[in-house]
Amino acid sequence: MGFWGYYVVGHGSRPLAELDALSGVRDGLALHERRADGWQIWETGVPDVGSMAKLAEDSGAPALFGFVMDSACVAVEAAGPVSGAWNACLARDAMAGFLAADGKEPDDLFLPPQDAAERAAAWAEEAGRTPAAVNDLVSVLRAPAEPSAELLFFRFLERLGLPRQ
Repeated sequence: MGFWGYYVVGHGSRPLAELDALSGVRDGLALHERRADGWQIWETGVPDVGSMAKLAEDSGAPALFGFVMDSACVAVEAAGPVSGAWNACLARDAMAGFLAADGKEPDDLFLPPQDAAERAAAWAEEAGRTPAAVNDLVSVLRAPAEPSAELLFFRFLERLGLPRQ
């Protein structure tokens, strides 16, 4: 069985766990890593992290959640104070397998890869980052989770202009 849980990505001079938007899950959050220019990635196994829009509002910067499902796929939810909210999924084929049990498919819940890539690029630019070309973002959105969805998620963050330090 793989990892089930959230990655919470945001920007700030103080720990994201201290923000009101994450008060309901504060005890379950652990700092995963810090990235350049004040970006933080937190991890939690709590099943409901809260409102992405509230986190973006509280931090004053774009923020992003990645819900990893059994290390097979990732549901991405993001918001920016200006660009608004958007969603996507990583490893669409694996996500399709999870959703099929409820008679759904990825396009029922998530933006198509091209649209998601365009929204992701706008999110990154609002965050003051330089994202990869939209076609590169689309490639990551269409890629399988090999060897894991977690690594695919971190590759996505790097394409958004959030490289490791």
